[in-house]
Amino acid sequence: MIDIHSTQEFLDALRDAGDRLVIVEFYGTWCGSCRALFPRLCRTATDNPNIVFLKVNFDENKPMCKRLNVKVLPFFHFYRGADGQLEAFSCSLAKFQKLKDAIAVHNTDRCSIGPPVGVGDVLDSSSSQEKPAEAAS
Repeated sequence: MIDIHSTQEFLDALRDAGDRLVIVEFYGTWCGSCRALFPRLCRTATDNPNIVFLKVNFDENKPMCKRLNVKVLPFFHFYRGADGQLEAFSCSLAKFQKLKDAIAVHNTDRCSIGPPVGVGDVLDSSSSQEKPAEAAS
């Protein structure tokens, strides 16, 4: 898990993640639910090395947290590349399944497949049948 200490670090981490899923935990050192959840979250991070896990201390980053509408702790944001923010919710140890369910939904493989097979053929054959535009007389 990567500790985030500023808005710039946060933005850099999101950029550097590329198209990988990013899970951000907003926490407080004084928050009992955050402390209880932390070992389970660390295990989840270890079990999912393809996901980028970030931790943001609410007290050290209050302006950023307020801009991101973090009002209760622990709070999670899910991000992915060009898709931006996918989901945001509060989650305690008792509701950890909610986090696991969100990971299952958002941690799907992504690929770039190009046009479907056959589309190139359709485009090539239609262009040969097109008649050139005639000049207006």
